[in-house]
Amino acid sequence: MKLMKSWVESANTAATDFPLNNLPCGVFSVGDEPGRCGVAIGDFILDISALEAEGLLKLADQPLFEGPFWNELMEAGPMVWAEFRKQVTAMLVEGASKRWVVEDHLVPMADVVLHLPFIVAEYTDFYSGRHHASNVGTISQGVDDALPRNWLHMPIGYNGRASTVVISGTEVRRPWGQIKGSKFDTPVFAPSRRFDMELEIGAIVGQASTHGQPVTVAEADAMIFGFVLLNDWSARDIQGWEQQPLGPFQGKATATSLSAWIVMKAALEPFRVATPPREVALLPYLVEPGPMLYNIGLEVGLTPEGGAETVVSRTNYAEMYYSAAQLLAHHTSSGCAMNVGDLLGSGTISGAAQDSRGSLLELSWGGKEPFAIAGGVRSFIEDNDTLTLRGAALGDGCRIGFGACSGKVIAALVDPYAR
Repeated sequence: MKLMKSWVESANTAATDFPLNNLPCGVFSVGDEPGRCGVAIGDFILDISALEAEGLLKLADQPLFEGPFWNELMEAGPMVWAEFRKQVTAMLVEGASKRWVVEDHLVPMADVVLHLPFIVAEYTDFYSGRHHASNVGTISQGVDDALPRNWLHMPIGYNGRASTVVISGTEVRRPWGQIKGSKFDTPVFAPSRRFDMELEIGAIVGQASTHGQPVTVAEADAMIFGFVLLNDWSARDIQGWEQQPLGPFQGKATATSLSAWIVMKAALEPFRVATPPREVALLPYLVEPGPMLYNIGLEVGLTPEGGAETVVSRTNYAEMYYSAAQLLAHHTSSGCAMNVGDLLGSGTISGAAQDSRGSLLELSWGGKEPFAIAGGVRSFIEDNDTLTLRGAALGDGCRIGFGACSGKVIAALVDPYAR
């Protein structure tokens, strides 16, 4: 994929996450104004809500961008998604005839506040990275019993809480919960001492499915609107005590941070890659009709308060064992209906190398092998640490980026029940 030139000069550099090829979807506000839908282009945001209100962008008989969310465009369907990208590209391409009108609707990125770009209907988090699952299983159960018996046959997941999804930059308070050490007979109620992050990609469902009717992998792929970076914050000590027999609950309910920009699936099409060879043949309903993953480079930075950032992990979304389309197809296999705005977390994205592990649990091998950062060491997240996820698919002189997904962990409440 080669860089498409825009008359917005800052969109024509190899360093920007937001060239004309990308056109990611976000929600922004300036000052006390209400949020509006916008598309990132270089160092600016194109005000999509204003363009529609003035009749410069018309996609349907009714407005799609009156509210501060992209759900109505999602619901309009893939043909409208394609027409949207076509019209906006024509406005911003080098030599565009409407430049003199469109230019008035560019807002400097530095002047805005970014908000969650869509209404999260429901949230499901999966466990579909082979290296992560093997590492976590080895840490907790040993190398001979690392993967659950069902793992190579189907994507494993759990239903999370949409209410815990927050925008990048939101502070995350260290949670309290029940914790039981191996040397103690009873648990205590205390702040998590083993607070962690997880490097994930979130897929956003743009089309609903019918209750009682499963969808195929190909149909699921067509239902996906786009992708975001996702940090599924995890209290490992709370999780370890509670998760038998029904799986994660409060240990995963503190917060889930999302990047501010939805990269539409269409922008990632040139970067499709196949899932890895199957050690065990999948059942027919999960077999992919073609390449379903994407070559997206990812990294995690850790910055202590007042210190320098250390990039602690570099990996790639292509490491996943199951694609987002397979996660979605499996989710519907019971007849479960999917809604516009549903969010599917990929599960932690880790590679085979030690420095490509997507969680601190793996990087420190359960806390037994602290790793170095600038000015110190870490096993798990300390108060006032900031974790930042970044990701981009790299083309010929351009990158299709997501922007940052960051969050600072602040101290637990002294007494969570004080009123």
